[in-house]
Amino acid sequence: MVHTGACIANLLGQGGSRKYHITWRWLRFFKNDRDRRDLITCGSAAGVAAAFRAPVGGVLFALEEAASWWRSALLWRTFFTTAVVAVVLRSCIEFCRSGKCGLFGQGGLIMFDINSASTTYSSADLLAVIFLGVIGGILGSLYNFFIDKVLRAYSIINEKGPVFKIMLVIIISLLTSCCSYGLPWLLPCTPCPAYLEEDCPTVGRTGNFKNFQCPPNQYNDLASLFFNTNDDAIRNLLSLGTVKEFHLSTLFVFFVAIYFLGIITYGIAIPSGLFIPVILAGSSYGRLVGRLLGPLSNLDTGLFALLGAASFLGGTMRMTVSLCVILLELTNNLLMLPLVMLELLISKTVADCFNRGVYDQIVTLKGLPYMEAHAEPYMRNLVAGDVVSGPLISFNGVEKVSTIVHALKLTKHNGFPVINEPPFSEAPELSGLVLRSHLLVLLKGKKFTKQRVMTGLDIMRKFKAHDFSKAGLGKGLKFEDLDMNDEEMEMYVDLLPITNTSPYTVVETMSLAKAAILFRQLGLRHLLVVPKTPGRPPIVGILTRHDFMSEHVLGLPTYQSTQVDKG
Repeated sequence: MVHTGACIANLLGQGGSRKYHITWRWLRFFKNDRDRRDLITCGSAAGVAAAFRAPVGGVLFALEEAASWWRSALLWRTFFTTAVVAVVLRSCIEFCRSGKCGLFGQGGLIMFDINSASTTYSSADLLAVIFLGVIGGILGSLYNFFIDKVLRAYSIINEKGPVFKIMLVIIISLLTSCCSYGLPWLLPCTPCPAYLEEDCPTVGRTGNFKNFQCPPNQYNDLASLFFNTNDDAIRNLLSLGTVKEFHLSTLFVFFVAIYFLGIITYGIAIPSGLFIPVILAGSSYGRLVGRLLGPLSNLDTGLFALLGAASFLGGTMRMTVSLCVILLELTNNLLMLPLVMLELLISKTVADCFNRGVYDQIVTLKGLPYMEAHAEPYMRNLVAGDVVSGPLISFNGVEKVSTIVHALKLTKHNGFPVINEPPFSEAPELSGLVLRSHLLVLLKGKKFTKQRVMTGLDIMRKFKAHDFSKAGLGKGLKFEDLDMNDEEMEMYVDLLPITNTSPYTVVETMSLAKAAILFRQLGLRHLLVVPKTPGRPPIVGILTRHDFMSEHVLGLPTYQSTQVDKG
């Protein structure tokens, strides 16, 4: 749901889709980098709000995980988005209660209501909670370790083609089916509790107590977990006052099966998430610990299941505030706030001693240049001029067409500095930055001159403002779209009308740590590095996201010599 919300937001951010005839003219106002990032952040918040019926949790998830830099305007936008999601979701739930949605849409905005639980706890209960958090952190870090290894193996398999992807999905599906159907045969049947108001064993496809080859008035507790939907299985584990509803062996087998099935399922070529499998595994683990610590603690096993889910989520996701609010909105029990906070902090602290969060590991595995909110310690020993990568390609204010075409052909650079040189200025000076996409539009328009002269804004009369707007994915001009003859290649074009004359710049002696924080907080794509002393070329280089990555910085000879000098 988070991915779906982000995809819909990205579609709106690029103006819709001409292919599917869902374009609107008013969407062109969002075709810029900042608004597109904001829309995607709101989309991820909407996904969380819809999946877990947690509007406030969705806002905090966007704050904690989705947004690189938070500001007040983004706060109210995500809050408005999740509020609309909550209203629409409530309307759909009311519609489905009439029976028009079949098996779907039942229930309310609170998915797992345990509001009636007693939350008084003693010192012994706190020790049990701490123990649960420590074990949850260890299991969560181990879960991330296995996820990383499995994803690396799957990436090798998926690269071999669609046939291998399909075969992998078939194998995992068969393995899951065999576990779900075969494991309940290993455990005995359980007599139905006398106090139940619902049918036991269940009649039909819905219900909590599955017969699964048991005699009348008995049910198979492991089948009741495997053969239910994930929501119903979690609801069973979080149920209060049902200490003996599940055997210890059932909880152990179910936890081990869900733990490893969740690991091997994530990464195959079908949509699958991490939240629900982790909550399911954590709930079964917490209920198992609650049964074992029953003589020492007064907390209900259902509360132990909730705390186990919190510890496991904290150990894998490494989020705190958003997870805390999501769990409280799921269960409608605000009195559990202190224990859930303690559980998340303990599990996250323990898991951080072993590895990083699962989302951070996936980003690294995919090779995405993600910048952390804080600068790395080694950046304090470097300056911006140490890491600029070359060779630097720049253009004159009035440049020859062949020079531009040659630079675009040889490089994949997204931005080029523009330097105004004599006779248009007394000395070389930095005029600004021109984007690759704008150069392609300008060359496509073929507004050239035979002499090297400034045309000024006259060149823009052939274009409209939206010609230079950010194109949708795969919709912009490409270098292959250019068609230049020999005569046009010898002509000149004025770049100053399409040049950003006020780009962000830093002095070459600025600390790399400060430059990295500035780059991330402003959401930049290019940061120009200028010399400190006069008499030198007006620009030293350009910093992009790649230049702040440790793989690039730590491999530079400058860094190695700096370390030797300081050593």
